[in-house]
Amino acid sequence: MAYDYIATETQDAVAVITLNRPKALNALCAGLIAELGEALKGFDADPGIGCILITGSEKAFAAGADIKEMKDKTYQEVEAEDFITGDWEILATVRTPTVAAVSGFALGGGCEVAMMADMIVASDTAQFGQPEITIGTIPGSGGTQRLTRAVGKSLAMYMCLTGEFIDAETALRAGLVAKVVPAAELMEEALRIARKIAGMSRPVTRVCKEAVKVALETTLAEGVRFERRTFHATFAFDDRKEGMEAFAAKRKPVWTHR
Repeated sequence: MAYDYIATETQDAVAVITLNRPKALNALCAGLIAELGEALKGFDADPGIGCILITGSEKAFAAGADIKEMKDKTYQEVEAEDFITGDWEILATVRTPTVAAVSGFALGGGCEVAMMADMIVASDTAQFGQPEITIGTIPGSGGTQRLTRAVGKSLAMYMCLTGEFIDAETALRAGLVAKVVPAAELMEEALRIARKIAGMSRPVTRVCKEAVKVALETTLAEGVRFERRTFHATFAFDDRKEGMEAFAAKRKPVWTHR
């Protein structure tokens, strides 16, 4: 499908979505968000896709929301249209595992979109920030919430109240990103991780992802109970039987994704 603001491709069982608005450093205009949501829903429904990789350019994953689109809006307008809801949250709801490969700026809405992915792989040039305070507002798509859960109260307060950025190594130490690699190796490493995930049993990766996400939403006791019941449920999967039999026989499993 032809898009104006993104580019898509598939590599084996990995879908790659590239934010492609280079003159605006991939600023997240309404059209880009709509196209991103459409592509995500399509790949999430495709049984041949085992992981979705989202990236931008070397200069910017996404430098934020498009301020020109929102600067003249009124409270009545943003409240009535429930502004930056809808398509903005699709990445956080897809069942297929997702990886964000981030280079350069991931600021404001760009940082929020990256945090909606299941994990972030960053280049050593990546910078993360929530600078909304510097333009008289606050994050509106999870920046105060996902960031706090990822890095803790003190660093989240620092980023949200000063608008200052953190570099990739700081983000790694704080737990915001999973791995940092040289910029020239970012896509190679992100694709390696995505292919490894896509090479697992798809129903198992979906329920594993769900179990990890539950940890952010509930108590430890409830989370462990959910995990155990989900673990029990995997015994209904053909792939659970195949995986254990392959391990016992010291051979590679052959997944049927059932």
